[in-house]
Amino acid sequence: MNNHEIDYKIFGHDMQYVQVELDPQETVVAEAGALMMMDEAIHMETIFGDGSQGGAQSGFMGKLLGAGKRLITGESLFMTTFTNVGSGKRHVYFASPYPGKIIPMDLSQLNGKIICQKDAFLAAAKGVSVGVEFQKKIGVGFFGGEGFIMQKLEGDGMAFVHAGGTIHEKILQPGEVLRVDTGCLVAMTSSVDYNIEMVSGVKTALFGGEGIFFATLRGPGKVWIQSLPFSRLASRVFAAAPVSKGGGGQSAGEGGIGGLFDLFNK
Repeated sequence: MNNHEIDYKIFGHDMQYVQVELDPQETVVAEAGALMMMDEAIHMETIFGDGSQGGAQSGFMGKLLGAGKRLITGESLFMTTFTNVGSGKRHVYFASPYPGKIIPMDLSQLNGKIICQKDAFLAAAKGVSVGVEFQKKIGVGFFGGEGFIMQKLEGDGMAFVHAGGTIHEKILQPGEVLRVDTGCLVAMTSSVDYNIEMVSGVKTALFGGEGIFFATLRGPGKVWIQSLPFSRLASRVFAAAPVSKGGGGQSAGEGGIGGLFDLFNK
């Protein structure tokens, strides 16, 4: 691997942003829309593919393969690079898309690979490969919602992953098992054995209020869990919207967010 070495600082508590410090000719790659601000002499460029420009990813076919992997995960075919073309140190800032935490991950200390939720990736040093990690049991995966398609970040540089709410980091011992709601799983090291299982008991699945699938993680390895997946937050907001506007929760005359929407629409 030949990843760029970047320095960083994370600011904030519940609405965080990360400051990346770039030496001359250093580059960081980010998802479209992640930029918050940048210094002068930072050159911004849209690239085709996942940003890793060496080895198997070199050439047009390599870039096409990288772009295809991103398309499968529901991400854009393009990513954005930020390069310091000046003579001194420059900074570029990336913000989290919703309340939560930014998790810095040094891939060189994590055996060169992290598996994460498909929408968790925020930015990384140039050279980090953003690929696709398929669940082994495809039939189960298709019905497992967020659990089927995961991203894999490979390389030896820094990567930044975003998650919602509060983050719980847990080290699993060999053979130790942890069961997690599929939406709450943020990331894990490649040594963790990962599978999707159906919740036992039809009554639990239909009336328990939870999804009918959960992720089963078996150690050894490290996992990152989020307390508030964006999908859960969005579903609650949608449920609180007025019925007359296509929502599924409160009526237009009730208080809360439904009444607020009607106030502005009058």
